[in-house]
Amino acid sequence: MTTKILSLLFIVFTCFAFGQEVTIKGTVTDQASGQPLPGVNVLVKSTSKGASTDFDGNFEIKNVEINSVLVFTYIGYQNQEVVVKNGDVLSVVLVEDTESLDEVVVIGYGSQKKRDITGAVSIVSAKTLDEIKPIKVEQALQGTVSGVNVTTQSGAPGAGLDIRIRGISTNGANGPLVIIDGYQGDLSVLNPNDIETITVLKDAQAAIYGTVGANGVVLITTKSGKKNSKTTVSYNTYTGFQETSRTLPLLNASEYALLLNESYAAGGQALPFPNISGLGAGTDWQGEVFNTAVPIISHDFNVSGGSDKITYAFSGSHLYQQGIIAPNKSDFRRNTARISLGADISDKIRVKANAIYTYIDRDAINDNGLGSVLFNALNAPSTLNAFDTNGQPSLFPNTPGLGIEIINPIAQIQNTYNDFDLRKLNGTVSLEYDVVNNVTLTSRIGFNTTNSEGKVFNKEIDYGGKVFDVPRSSVSQNAVNDNDYSLDIFGTYENLFADTHNVGFTVGTTIYKQFGNGLFATGFDVPNNSWDFADIALALGTSDARDVGSYAYDERRLSFFARAQYDYKGKYLFSAMVRRDLSTRFGPENRVAYFPSVTAGWIVSDEGFFEDISAINLMKFRVSYGILGNDQIGNNGYVSLLNGEGAYVFDDTLVLGQAIGALPNPDLQWEEAKKFNVGLDMGLFNNRVDITADYFINTRDNLLITNIPVSGITGVFAPGSGSPTVNAGKVENRGFEFAIGYRDNISDDFSFGINYNVTTLRNEVLEVNNSTGFLEGGSFGVGQLAPSRMEAGQPIGFFYGLQTDGIFQNQAEVDAHPSQLDLGAAAAPGDIRFKDLNGDGNIDANDRTSLGDPIPDVTMGLNLNFKYKGFDFVAYTFASIGNDMVRNYERTLTDVNRLNYVLDRWTGEGTSNTVPRVTTAATTNNVFSDYFVEDASYIRIQNVQLGYTLPVKFTEKFSLSKVRVYGGVNNLYTFTKYRGFDPGASSGAPIGGGIDFGFYPVPRTYLIGLNLNF
Repeated sequence: MTTKILSLLFIVFTCFAFGQEVTIKGTVTDQASGQPLPGVNVLVKSTSKGASTDFDGNFEIKNVEINSVLVFTYIGYQNQEVVVKNGDVLSVVLVEDTESLDEVVVIGYGSQKKRDITGAVSIVSAKTLDEIKPIKVEQALQGTVSGVNVTTQSGAPGAGLDIRIRGISTNGANGPLVIIDGYQGDLSVLNPNDIETITVLKDAQAAIYGTVGANGVVLITTKSGKKNSKTTVSYNTYTGFQETSRTLPLLNASEYALLLNESYAAGGQALPFPNISGLGAGTDWQGEVFNTAVPIISHDFNVSGGSDKITYAFSGSHLYQQGIIAPNKSDFRRNTARISLGADISDKIRVKANAIYTYIDRDAINDNGLGSVLFNALNAPSTLNAFDTNGQPSLFPNTPGLGIEIINPIAQIQNTYNDFDLRKLNGTVSLEYDVVNNVTLTSRIGFNTTNSEGKVFNKEIDYGGKVFDVPRSSVSQNAVNDNDYSLDIFGTYENLFADTHNVGFTVGTTIYKQFGNGLFATGFDVPNNSWDFADIALALGTSDARDVGSYAYDERRLSFFARAQYDYKGKYLFSAMVRRDLSTRFGPENRVAYFPSVTAGWIVSDEGFFEDISAINLMKFRVSYGILGNDQIGNNGYVSLLNGEGAYVFDDTLVLGQAIGALPNPDLQWEEAKKFNVGLDMGLFNNRVDITADYFINTRDNLLITNIPVSGITGVFAPGSGSPTVNAGKVENRGFEFAIGYRDNISDDFSFGINYNVTTLRNEVLEVNNSTGFLEGGSFGVGQLAPSRMEAGQPIGFFYGLQTDGIFQNQAEVDAHPSQLDLGAAAAPGDIRFKDLNGDGNIDANDRTSLGDPIPDVTMGLNLNFKYKGFDFVAYTFASIGNDMVRNYERTLTDVNRLNYVLDRWTGEGTSNTVPRVTTAATTNNVFSDYFVEDASYIRIQNVQLGYTLPVKFTEKFSLSKVRVYGGVNNLYTFTKYRGFDPGASSGAPIGGGIDFGFYPVPRTYLIGLNLNF
């Protein structure tokens, strides 16, 4: 009886204990510093009830049952569980997670603590992305990662960017491999706010990717939910206004007329402006085409959370940006939707799925090159009116001095019609299975499917006898479908023996397939000569040539890889990798190649003799060497394809047929990247100071050179034909990288951080094995020799032309100098004097030499951040030193407008030794020379942002855990002596990329934004 009574009392008290609810208050602090931790998630286990700590580390949760378990989670710290015994105030101390402290890094088919990394690896965090607010992900790498240079092809909305990791190594594709959550992807489809980390593999560490890792690897990890965390919702938005970051100092109408009169007088012609009074400033054509207060707007939200078994994250975003030129004809819209799910099916089986849908809508104008809007705006005379008396864009005269290329840029904008739409779905599904202890098997499928449609309408228009006249309207449309998928199956084994020997093995296989097709068609005589009726189905006419075309492709790779990792006592580190790749881009005899690599490290600070050196927390030496492959060339280069044009006469009738296209090369083989790196990592003064230094030598051998010059008797100049692709070159990049960062909490209210990185680079072509010993590229002016080359002993894409030696001051100097007549005209006083470098007493094309190159010798980044109470401030800067650029946006016709530096021209003996005379007579002053090559070194303040986070005690009244408002400026200012719009721009071409036809400037953007966390 007594036993039954005691049991009953126990049940009653137990029920009472579980049923009693209390309010729990407490403080969470850091074990190492004792400082409070804001933003710690506190969740009542197995419920959705919880809270986050405020700025002082305090939290409060109401109606918590006794004996409930509170779960404390915070990034970088070990999870902690506390049982609620009563309503007493809790004091919880979180311990830093050693693995997180050392930063777990994704390295390809696995991850590794940064402490154990033996390769050259750099990381960009979500925090950095949030501070920079890049429109495109690539922009976040500029100045934040040593050894990485990002160049813009144009500042127009949606324009492409080029990433170069440790220089330009080939005359072909130089962009890095992009891996998104384990699958080969595309940075342009990502919303930067969806990214958790960006990891850049710069050396042999990337060898695990073998065939496509030669140019480096960018690994993207997107955001996902965290286990045992309550549902969090974040909403971020910003709006801004854009303007041009630069205008060029052109001549106004009065200056232009005076200069043109002088030019005509020097040429013995009648003055075009007998009376210049009243001309004034004239038309500012840059002001006509550039717009101010051009809008940009962004919205995105994210929902994430997780339980013991399930994690989830959902996000959506919308970005809309108009162009600073022709806002209604040039814009970019990107919408994304993303889902990330993870589930523990059992103690041994886990599944993950990530999918991203992207919709891109881009309208564009002709924004680069001869005939672009800016090119016309820079060359249009300021004496011409923008509009005629009827309010329509004026027609430019068709005169010899103005030529037939320059048209009114306003009319050009009005008559530009095009549209491009892209829809892309990509993602990955993976399954992990713990087969036995220490052995995990992973299977992962990655996929990309892209559908795009494009339409261009050429309106029937007469510009007054210009080359841009369109006598017959037409509409061109295309539909393209591109797909790829990958299947990865790999197993990992990890174990620790005798508490000292840590080993790991990874073996697996990858299958990768690309396939797709495209269809193109053109129709003529569009009804009503209107964009509203611009459709193939409505076009009424055809041309005499073929108006349709199509293509299809199917390329595959099959790979096997293995990696072994070993460390002894955590201080002697070693890894070795090998990958076997097969690519259908090569013939049967050369499809298979092997790519090995080895890396090693020594953590010196773990040695006994370092125990008394308290200032150094970490010192690690690294060394790596590996061979990686590259097959990034066109498809089917080893076989003949009937994609050329053939014309035959049958029964006195011309019949169009097919002929062999580009000549084949059955001996094509893999391009090889041989990468050597030695590095040092250090942490000083309780890890407040981080130092990383690397020296690298990257040699690219067996370069896959397309369209290599061969004899014309082979038929390469036939319509649709071309030269073959050949392994015929070798390039070396070597340099030094150094990065140092300092961060410290000065007080409870103030924290500070500064990061600096610098990279030196020396690029040299070692071999060009063709009949000439060099390759040419780029263009300058009209009808001139190619201004850029790839040649042994020089940087790839160096500028090649005549070297100047001042200005002829009098006829005696002209008579004493070798003749320049072979350049096209006899020299006269006031003309540029060229050097006779070969000493043959005559100036001609044989006197050309190296004039510089577009590859910077040094790049640097300096980034600052500080926080004071609720305020935060960041500033990001980037510098490029030693890069040259060719000024090619000035038309050489006599009547075009010019930059005001020509006001310092030669007007008589002793007046100028830098700028030649002006004249309508024939001269050699426009022959390509170092007169047109400028130092394009620059320092750019990329981002400045000031924010304020409202106190938690205020925001929690509205059920908000964080409210932050901020303002910022992107592309604030560029310090440079270069005369053009953007010293950091490039067409992306390895040979000829630094030739400036009037690059569309990257806009300066003023932003105001809001971050909300629920």
